[in-house]
Amino acid sequence: MLKTSRTRICKLCKTALSGRSDKIFCSLKCKSDYAYKLREVTELATTAIDKILHRNGSILLEILGKNKVQSKIRREVLDAKKFNFSYHTQTHINNQGKTITYVYDFSWMIFSDQEILIKRVRKN
Repeated sequence: MLKTSRTRICKLCKTALSGRSDKIFCSLKCKSDYAYKLREVTELATTAIDKILHRNGSILLEILGKNKVQSKIRREVLDAKKFNFSYHTQTHINNQGKTITYVYDFSWMIFSDQEILIKRVRKN
């Protein structure tokens, strides 16, 4: 049986690798540089997502106020404030089959008539 040898290359600088068969980087510098770049890209992405989540939380706090526990509003109010429904911290389906969506200390549930119930989540 003929074995084909595949040339392995460094994940970062694309130079040929020699040594262990599971080697990924040609040097410690390439390994370190790769980890640094990966961490940098990850931080940028998480920072952007975190900004959106905080903005969503701020919008809900502004609408609900500091003293109310819950409020029912029209969806257009959140749309006008550029609330991003795609970003949230958790979802839950209640006993009635309705999806409850959370952003930090707040939850919301969309009804069929496009009204939204916003609640402040109690901390235990």
